[in-house]
Amino acid sequence: MNLCEGVSIMFVSMLKSKLHRAVVTGCMVDYEGSIEIDTSLMKAVGIVPYEKVLVANLANGNRFETYAIPGKKDSGTIALNGAAALLGKKGDLVIILSFMLMPVSKSAKHHPRILVLDKNNRPATKKKPALKA
Repeated sequence: MNLCEGVSIMFVSMLKSKLHRAVVTGCMVDYEGSIEIDTSLMKAVGIVPYEKVLVANLANGNRFETYAIPGKKDSGTIALNGAAALLGKKGDLVIILSFMLMPVSKSAKHHPRILVLDKNNRPATKKKPALKA
C-alpha cells in the first residue's frame, strides 16, 4: 500500500523575510562570497545563517542570490562579499528577501516578517503587509 496514494499537497514559494531599504556599508571582492548582515537584523526578520537570500539593488537594478552570514550585532552592517561585491557599492539601497515553501492551503494566512530600515540600517518600522482580496 502506498501511503501517499490519493494525497496531493501543492506547495507555493512565499516571501518569508524582507529587509527593506538597507544601505550597503561595505564591499569586499576578495572573500568567498555572501552578504554579511547585522545579526540583530537577521534575527528580527527570521533570516538564519547561510540561508539563501535574494538581493535587489535599488541603485542599479541588479538582482542576485547569495547566502546570509551574520555580522556584528547592532552594527548596522550590510556588506556585499565575493562576486556580489561587483553588483553594488557602499551607499546603495538594497532589499534583502528570503522565501519559504508552504502548502497552498496555509498560504492565505501567511504574513512575512518585514522590517523597513532607516539610513543607518536601524529599524524604522515593522510591517505586516495587508492582503487584498
